[in-house]
Amino acid sequence: MKFVHSPKAIINAKVTSKVTKAAAVLFIAAVGAWLGIVLSGTVRAPIGPVETGMSLRPAWSGETVVDASPLGTLTFETHDAPLRLRITLENIDQERAKALIQDPRLADRLPGLIESDLLDGVRALVIRSLLCAGAGALIAVLIVFRRPRVALLGLLAASVGLAATGALAAVTFRPSSLVEPRYSGLIAAAPSLVGSAESIVTRFESYRSQLTKLVTNVSKLYDTVSTLPLYETDPKTIRVLHVSDIHINPIAWNVIRSLKDQFGVDMIIDTGDISDHGTKAENKFVDEISRLGVPYVYVRGNHDSMTTQKAVEKQKNSVVLDNKVEKVAGLKIYGLGDPRFTPDKTVDTASDPASLAAYARAHLDKVDEPDLIAVHDPDVAKGFSGRAPLILAGHTHQRKTSLLPTGTRLLVQGSTGGAGLRALEHAQPTPVQASVLYFDRETKRMRAWDDITLGGLGEQSVYIQRHVEPDPRRMISPEPTDTPSPTGTVTGFPASAAGQPLWHQGQSSPMLQRSPTEGDRES
Repeated sequence: MKFVHSPKAIINAKVTSKVTKAAAVLFIAAVGAWLGIVLSGTVRAPIGPVETGMSLRPAWSGETVVDASPLGTLTFETHDAPLRLRITLENIDQERAKALIQDPRLADRLPGLIESDLLDGVRALVIRSLLCAGAGALIAVLIVFRRPRVALLGLLAASVGLAATGALAAVTFRPSSLVEPRYSGLIAAAPSLVGSAESIVTRFESYRSQLTKLVTNVSKLYDTVSTLPLYETDPKTIRVLHVSDIHINPIAWNVIRSLKDQFGVDMIIDTGDISDHGTKAENKFVDEISRLGVPYVYVRGNHDSMTTQKAVEKQKNSVVLDNKVEKVAGLKIYGLGDPRFTPDKTVDTASDPASLAAYARAHLDKVDEPDLIAVHDPDVAKGFSGRAPLILAGHTHQRKTSLLPTGTRLLVQGSTGGAGLRALEHAQPTPVQASVLYFDRETKRMRAWDDITLGGLGEQSVYIQRHVEPDPRRMISPEPTDTPSPTGTVTGFPASAAGQPLWHQGQSSPMLQRSPTEGDRES
């Protein structure tokens, strides 16, 4: 039997064939352009005293990576286009670097020199990448379809796609991202590469100055070679090391000592769970506190018994806060211990967010205009929302920060002990985490913070991410409440009602009552 196709079916078949062929041409052209960019190689470009290699590669997310091997890398989220610009610091012109460091007049001209050199290098890289991408698309389509006209169409499609990608990169370029780099590499080199607390945290240099600082510090590092410069002290900044959830892991003390010395911190704040079971046998572990040489502010966690708290209190540098305020290293800090003791299974305590927030509100009468508040559980922290610009917590073993509706920032720390023995319970090891917070000595407000993350059990990676507080002088508004309360103006805060305690100070909620542990009774 002979089938006769209708004219409409024939037309549809031809259209489908053309669409399929066009899609194939576009795909082959994209693959050819991608290979062209990959094979385009590296452009050599001097930037100030630094000899660099620049390369452009396709990527899932837009970023600029500065590779200062073997010291590590700096990553900046500079744009949204799917391209990664990699700048490798390959060599230092020693004579030019020394002249830069010693001659202030040359240093003044450095910002303009760096910008000019950088633009020249990027321009040469873009032109080379575009030529290689176009050639790749043309050759790939010509090889597959063997028709010059089709190959030219592929080249045109690749050119349009590359132009759109370049326009997206230019439109979404964020110079401000250079003040928040993500650093990976040696802890000892990181602060020097990122910059001093004075220039980045307190004074906030412009884009040009940040770039200058980076090049200058890298020059100094290469010049000194084996002796890396220490993190510069800054009289205008109070540096605080925030740790949490050590869970009797001795590795944590090595990390804390290293960060304390490298970042020159003025004090350490531990938001609880220094112990694991709160027993008297674990008390010896906290003896390291007395060897740190700086104030160690501590609040009790849900794995810490009152015996643990007393053991910490006996250490030379310790400042134990349990519903009280202390001024430490220039900062006024309020701390409240966790109401639970998890290892004691005989006590049924409420752990729902509402009860924990109510527990915090019951102690508001002791919160006397602190610069920051330290607690263990983030749910307890939310009960203090609006009572301080910053609240530190831990407990979850996952680092997180959020800006509460009142203007209070809540910083939840990960586990500085890598979750202790719990690190073995999961497929991936729990990372070791801590943060260095930078406070303005005059305003007492946090200006920036560095999140430090070390790979967990069996891993060797180190990452440092800098964050800049966008509005450090923002107003903090107390939480609104329906209950009658005294009114008045608090310094640095707008006048507003403060909530009444849900139960009297000195009395525990029936849902949050603690019972003495075996260790408590022994002490």
